[in-house]
Amino acid sequence: MSTDRPAGDVVDRRAHELDTIAAVLPLERRDELAELLTDQDVDTLRHIVNEGMAENTLRALTSDLAYLQAWSLAATGRSLSWPAPEALLLKFVAHHLWDPVKRETEPDHGMPAAVEINLRGQGFLKVTGPHAPDTVRRRLASWSTLSKWRGLSGAFSSPASGLQFG
Repeated sequence: MSTDRPAGDVVDRRAHELDTIAAVLPLERRDELAELLTDQDVDTLRHIVNEGMAENTLRALTSDLAYLQAWSLAATGRSLSWPAPEALLLKFVAHHLWDPVKRETEPDHGMPAAVEINLRGQGFLKVTGPHAPDTVRRRLASWSTLSKWRGLSGAFSSPASGLQFG
């Protein structure tokens, strides 16, 4: 993860804003989320709460957003892109759906070791080996949904990518 962290007052403000929707978010992760999510992410989550989305759905979207943000920072050194460019979507898929047999002979196949260590160190990566396709599909669907709520469209349905999550 990048060592460039938002200024303390920005993180404190985000934490306070997350408190306004704390009834549906895990309190023990508030500070972590405040540091990881952007102001626009928090605004999007607040919008979801105000629209009356089910608590479990909001928790799942928040968890997916936090994972995607952590992955993007670890993999690219930058916050998650909005809208999602096709290359970043393909990178996400390549990092998460890879062939364990091929990795035995090609250690660079799949998620790079530095990204894996970073995510594991933050508690975001718990599995060893490739992710379940349904998990990857759900996270991409969450990214697509959050993009739409921001009034954006990414390459989620791009024929070139073969992805159909939009």
